[in-house]
Amino acid sequence: MNSTEQHPLKARRARFDFGDTPLHWIPGDAFSTHLVNGIHLLLPAGELWFCRVYNQALPLIRDERLRQDVEGFIRQEAWHARAHIGAQAYLKRHDLQTEAFLARADRLFGEVLGDAPFGLKQMQRKPLKRYWLVLRVGLIAAIEHFTGMLGQWAMDNKTWDKADPVMADLFRWHLAEEVEHRCVAYDLFEHLCRTQLGFYVSRQVLMAAVFPLFIHFLLDGYRELAAQDRDDRASRRMARRSLLRLLVELERVGRRTENIPPLSFLLAGALRWISPRFHPVTEGDTQQALAYLARSPAAQAATLQ
Repeated sequence: MNSTEQHPLKARRARFDFGDTPLHWIPGDAFSTHLVNGIHLLLPAGELWFCRVYNQALPLIRDERLRQDVEGFIRQEAWHARAHIGAQAYLKRHDLQTEAFLARADRLFGEVLGDAPFGLKQMQRKPLKRYWLVLRVGLIAAIEHFTGMLGQWAMDNKTWDKADPVMADLFRWHLAEEVEHRCVAYDLFEHLCRTQLGFYVSRQVLMAAVFPLFIHFLLDGYRELAAQDRDDRASRRMARRSLLRLLVELERVGRRTENIPPLSFLLAGALRWISPRFHPVTEGDTQQALAYLARSPAAQAATLQ
């Protein structure tokens, strides 16, 4: 297994105080701020769903090292969810209503992608139960491809050095751990697939679904927050624009400011996934991620608790 390059995974129980964090924590860039802040709305439900699915997958793992990696992955993702739940209070402090989006996220991960999607109790019968579990493991693998890519982008990024240090540290700490465990989901999906051909075909089909949905929810979170920005009329106006216009803005702002990765960056990563030789071990630098975690204020404070 390539999972963590022989590096044991541990949860760093970082905590963050956003009492002094401004709404536009990326200075002079409301678009990037709202786009990134939308992640606070989606991730807690998604990452706790990751944990539930992976806990169900643990009894099927026949490789002890992979089992340890998956257990470490679960611990890290659970703490990521907790940190972003804390950040939701920061959004509320700035008078942003989040309940409607959070309810949609809960329905997506609790009902549509739950153990009995849309109330179909038949999915709990063998062999459908195993098939549905492995399919969801594959969805997580496709999602984790993007989080690993974004993690490496954040490790290379310099513009956030001028942003609010607490919020920037939350995302960098989180994304550094995404780089650290970037291979686990892929390796688990491969481990549970019965044939290499089935693994290859399945991951292409799943990426075809995940990529547009990933972009959709990213922009949906942006719209939810930007539409409520009382201090920035341009944000409220942009929130009403079409999906195509938002995609153009994502590319334009990403290239101009480097505060967010442009759409072309995400598309290039999706295309790399197509190769039969693809493996996420080549998508990031573990040592660079660990170097950030060694200097992250929140991660280091967690080691002293």
